[in-house]
Amino acid sequence: MSMQDPISDMLTCIRNGNRKNKRMVFVPSSKFKIKISDVLQSEGFIKKYQVQHKKKSVLIIFLKYFKNEPVIETIKRVSRPGLRVYKKNKFLPTVMGGMGIAIISTSKGIMTDRLAKNMGIGGEVICYVS
Repeated sequence: MSMQDPISDMLTCIRNGNRKNKRMVFVPSSKFKIKISDVLQSEGFIKKYQVQHKKKSVLIIFLKYFKNEPVIETIKRVSRPGLRVYKKNKFLPTVMGGMGIAIISTSKGIMTDRLAKNMGIGGEVICYVS
């Protein structure tokens, strides 16, 4: 079976792992997924991630909990293959009044909404995390 939206699959694995209180989740690796994981780690939503190279590269994401509750409350895909969502820097969304982040794919790389606003660039809104 071919995978139509690998980013949605990654976000769903994280969401399901949080619901089942898993320590880590395994997803097929790609450069784009690694950059999204890097943003999630730098913002404190996951502990860390590792790329395991065997026959196929696997991305291992170590989930983060605080007082036995997952740090990631919601993770929602915004732009998808059937409907891309692009925003200019003035119209980039703020998630939960600044308590969450929007992950944006810009010409300068994958970054949060706050960093993209500070740099004055817009891009494709990948997902919301809070």
